[in-house]
Amino acid sequence: MKKATSKKSHSRSWSEDEIELLRRLFPRGKAREIAERIGRPVTAVRQKAYTMEIATGRYRPWSSDEIRLLRKLCRHETAQSIADKLGRPLRSVKYQAHRIGLTTQWTRRWLRQEIALLKRLYPENTRQAIARHVGRTLQAVAAKARGLELTETHRAWSKRELNLLKRLYPSKTAEEIASQIGRTPQATQRKIGKLGLKKRLRQEERHRVVNRVRETLCNGCGE
Repeated sequence: MKKATSKKSHSRSWSEDEIELLRRLFPRGKAREIAERIGRPVTAVRQKAYTMEIATGRYRPWSSDEIRLLRKLCRHETAQSIADKLGRPLRSVKYQAHRIGLTTQWTRRWLRQEIALLKRLYPENTRQAIARHVGRTLQAVAAKARGLELTETHRAWSKRELNLLKRLYPSKTAEEIASQIGRTPQATQRKIGKLGLKKRLRQEERHRVVNRVRETLCNGCGE
């Protein structure tokens, strides 16, 4: 029962008196004092100040609790999400993560191989698919694509790719073909649909007996 009450207190609305105290003391670097006086976590105080764009008048050192939270959250959250929770500017979060040596999807530098793969996949595939292939977050892929000024125009399939697709599809899956061609399974499946390619059926699947009448599949129309 106490646990539920505590959780509720953290999500309660800010009163006018609390906001006034925040405006008066936070610029003087007294986030912890505010938290103690109003009974809220320090992170909640800083997040509220950040949301209201109330800046502190001096540099605020990172506390051990903030560092610990940064290490925990950087594994699965974006830098912007962490900045919102800590009530710190985005650039401050990125700088601190880099300073303490954290390796995340948004702090590690892009390798030449990753950039080459991004350029090759970007025009034809969705950002979600590219993110999975490159091993980056959707936000990281989008930001890098903007930085490289990549357009949404589709990369045309080469004659070699089309011939390989037509030759392999009757006996292989879209995933297997994609790995050989260098496209994503989604892009490969879309091209298969556009070309109207059909699977090669086994001998027993091409012939059947219905009501004691032997039927054979037509190679031309597929009926």
